[in-house]
Amino acid sequence: MLNKVKNILGYSLINALGWHINRKIIVIESDDWGSIRIPSKDIYSYLRKKGYKQEHGLYDKYDSLASNDDLESLFEVLAGFKDINDHPVVITANSVVANPDFEKIKISKFQEYHYEPFYKTFNKYNNHSRAFELWKEGLKNKLFIPQFHGREHINIPMWMRALQSDNQDVHFAFGIGMAGIFPKGQPHQGNKYMAAYSIESPEDLQYHQNSIEEGLDLFEIIWGFKSKSFTAPCYIWSKTMETILNDKKIELIQGSSFQLEPRIGYKHKRIFHFSGEKNSFGQRYNIRNCIFEPISNPNIDWIDACLKQIQTAFNWHKPAVINSHRLNYIGNIDKSNRDNNLKLLKTLLFEIKKKWPDVEFMSSDNLMDLIINKKH
Repeated sequence: MLNKVKNILGYSLINALGWHINRKIIVIESDDWGSIRIPSKDIYSYLRKKGYKQEHGLYDKYDSLASNDDLESLFEVLAGFKDINDHPVVITANSVVANPDFEKIKISKFQEYHYEPFYKTFNKYNNHSRAFELWKEGLKNKLFIPQFHGREHINIPMWMRALQSDNQDVHFAFGIGMAGIFPKGQPHQGNKYMAAYSIESPEDLQYHQNSIEEGLDLFEIIWGFKSKSFTAPCYIWSKTMETILNDKKIELIQGSSFQLEPRIGYKHKRIFHFSGEKNSFGQRYNIRNCIFEPISNPNIDWIDACLKQIQTAFNWHKPAVINSHRLNYIGNIDKSNRDNNLKLLKTLLFEIKKKWPDVEFMSSDNLMDLIINKKH
């Protein structure tokens, strides 16, 4: 009972502060698109055989690059629902633009880091031959709008130091096309290299700033437009990075109500944000106030829980910004993961349409225009 009260108060606080609007807007923000994780079902089985307990982490059990089938199945569900303006459901696909070039790194004897555009990584995976074309098709049909999530979803300085120090787990993972792994002897530690902007030294921060600048340039080259928003992997980023984001025309910073600012030798500092809040550059923060992550806990009624969170957002005259990671829609490792969660998503969208027939589906960059222009 106490936890229920705390949850109600927490969601009320998130929605009470900041910008408001008298429209029923649904935004789905989905992270991790384009980033490598587990290459294939065979690799997953091989890891288990070698004693790596991938079941300790959902991302290292189900997540992978979205295949042709994954994208087609997702787009079919999104296109099946239209809002009051005849717009389909749209996912804001927060995506990286690059992955490690394992071959070049190996040739350098792990002394130099090299990356490749994410769409070139597709060529190395089975059932991904049309993936990049499907991304472009999703963009054209306004179902799938890429926004910037980092150059890679990997902490490159930390990862390279581990490779150079002959870390056995990291080298084993490298050999099968993975950036980091749950350590065999201590799987509870997780894969720390996924926190792209955590820091262990002052030099790491400068590297991260340069990679963000390079990544945003590459984003524009790939898509022909600048990303208007940014989401830091794991919600970890330094306030100093916002200078670079501002210089590169980022206007909206997506995230949860708490930013985790990295500090050397200490726990991350928690910084509270609210929807529409401005930083010193005039950039806005956009807070996710709803969650739809069915893969994270099968014992939760995710449809009911998400609908209640949407209702709370609307009661406070806030857009419902739903957090729903790529992980939920990937079937490359386990087909049932994708199929089961897409069924739940379809039911959720049906209930949203039924409960709020005047709903509007919107991407984060469109929502940003409303916030900046103060349209209510």
